[in-house]
Amino acid sequence: MAEFDMEANNFIEQIINEDLASGKVSAIQTRFPPEPNGYLHIGHAKSMFVNFGTALKYGGKCNLFFDDTNPSKEKTEFVDAIRADIRWLGYEWARECYASDFFDTIYEYALRLIREGKAFVCDLSAEEIKNTRGTLTEPGKESPYRNRTIEENLKLFTEMKEGKYKDGEKCLRAKIDMASPNVNMRDPVIYRILHATHHRTGDKWCIYPMYDYAHPICDYLQGVTHSLCTLEFEDHRPLYDWVGIQLGFSPKPRQIEFARLNITNTVMSKRYLKKLVEEGFVHGWDDPRMPTLTGLRSRGIPAAAVRDFCSRIGIAKANSECEYSYFEACVREYLNAHAQRAMAVLSPVKLTITDYEGEEELDFDINQTDENAGTRKIRFTRNLYIESTDFSLDPPPKYFRLKKGGYVRLKNAYIIKCEDVVTDKDGNVTEILCTHVPESRSGNDTSGIKVKGVIHWVNADDAVDVTLKQYESLLKDAEYAGQDFGERMNPESEKIISAKAEPYIASVEEGTPFQLMRTGYYKKCTENGKTCLSEIVSLKDSFNKK
Repeated sequence: MAEFDMEANNFIEQIINEDLASGKVSAIQTRFPPEPNGYLHIGHAKSMFVNFGTALKYGGKCNLFFDDTNPSKEKTEFVDAIRADIRWLGYEWARECYASDFFDTIYEYALRLIREGKAFVCDLSAEEIKNTRGTLTEPGKESPYRNRTIEENLKLFTEMKEGKYKDGEKCLRAKIDMASPNVNMRDPVIYRILHATHHRTGDKWCIYPMYDYAHPICDYLQGVTHSLCTLEFEDHRPLYDWVGIQLGFSPKPRQIEFARLNITNTVMSKRYLKKLVEEGFVHGWDDPRMPTLTGLRSRGIPAAAVRDFCSRIGIAKANSECEYSYFEACVREYLNAHAQRAMAVLSPVKLTITDYEGEEELDFDINQTDENAGTRKIRFTRNLYIESTDFSLDPPPKYFRLKKGGYVRLKNAYIIKCEDVVTDKDGNVTEILCTHVPESRSGNDTSGIKVKGVIHWVNADDAVDVTLKQYESLLKDAEYAGQDFGERMNPESEKIISAKAEPYIASVEEGTPFQLMRTGYYKKCTENGKTCLSEIVSLKDSFNKK
């Protein structure tokens, strides 16, 4: 084979380069193998990045492979959701296939192992098998059924397939080595009885292969050259190889493990995510607080930002934990470059410019970081709303926002001076009375007045009522070791706020992202016929880039 000179960016690519250079493989085939028992989460985005990205780099193919070997937990709903998530992230598969596509062949391979004396039917219960498995320092005990004759094993396995036994009454185990230092090699179960209707094959089968047995067979039958898995499968690799060797696979797929994605303050388990949904902690799988891909999409997270995040964290051999703030920083960086700017006021107080008459249209930058973004027009009158927090009757030292007798600039408008305020009987400010400096219009300021404070505003005459939704982590703390999280849920993870916004926000397409000036990044959506702004990510970057 001609010298292969493609640069390797990680240890997986180093292995692939070696296999290409040695002639072990001539083309690269990977697969993304989700089980359709729930919705995908952000951790799966990394697996997609590894599998689809590796195939793409080498001009190879990546299949979408559904591991549907456990019908009691799998649904067509999850299959459809997984397809949608993959396409949202911008990936496309070469072939869609299922473990159930190969059930007949997998069964025939099991018969072959029995005929060759490499598998036996065992009557021990799951609990009994567990108790005889041994420990890391002590060997396991052989099953009393391990030495059944080939004829008896074939008869019993056929009867298992025909439905003559109850769930758990019998199973098929590989005959390997009960003294193996790797517990996974101690006569593992490769078929179990499960009377459950399969979402694709119906009631054709009542026995189903275990993942560790089906995995290498399905990889081989798909033509997979490199089976890229997360680290929890590292101890299972000897069994993966054993199946391929015993069944004579040539070329045998090569399993390579990489570190999974772990993020602070984030539930990264399908089981716990399912519990969140079923026990009503969240509104559903697509709740914007959920780390599911459908939740991220609902929140307005750009797919490109997710891909960029996966690229930046890299592919490593050892597990580690990534700060959620780093993910937010990637999202914020993308939105800063691509999102439109707009203004909304969360805690409005009326501001009247007493010496301004009429109205005018002012130029407003669509995105200051993009010189080609241009401007749009915003309406300006004497009647405005500003944030109540942008005014103080008793300002602290070095307070640069609005105060009595003080000046500020209204974003993209004029410099104003507070002359007086109107308060209610409790002393709360209900209206701020100001004058403006006519020569200070943005873009044409000849006033000579220097101000340090710039505040945003909306025009009160045509402002629209909007609902803002702001989000925090579902968990109160960053520590998460898989324990029950019921007492650690954050009751303030969703806040709903009434606000005033410029009318432009209500006129744009559903899903349009905005940087609300001095507030955060939000997505426009409509709920019950009303305009809503759903927070994508806060404006403040808390990630320490050092």
